[in-house]
Amino acid sequence: MINLFDVFLLMLFAAVCAWLWRGHGIRERALALAKQHCAKLDVELLDGAVALRRLAIQRDARGHRRLARLYDFEFTVTGEQRLRGHISMFGAHLGRIELEPHPVLEPQPEPVSVQTRDNVIRLEDWRRKA
Repeated sequence: MINLFDVFLLMLFAAVCAWLWRGHGIRERALALAKQHCAKLDVELLDGAVALRRLAIQRDARGHRRLARLYDFEFTVTGEQRLRGHISMFGAHLGRIELEPHPVLEPQPEPVSVQTRDNVIRLEDWRRKA
């Protein structure tokens, strides 16, 4: 026979599963936002992942205290060193993204190929001479 305590445990289990499921969706959103931010700053997101660091109470943009999920990720500028970044999420909404201080690379101008027509022999001209 099912009693009230069994129903309570079943509902508690369902609530925990739903909270974990929603947390996975928020992690995917945080990953997409981190990729977008890294692409905008022209740095490379390493490992293609964000990792949940902890849950914390933080102030949002309006100054209200809210539960935030704090994620860490790694990025690189030069490909030689791994730097850390942090992203905070208030539910499915972005709190802020912070990157460790990193060098900013100036875009290098693409080399201009100079073609001289003096050394080029077109195939049709070569066939006519032969």
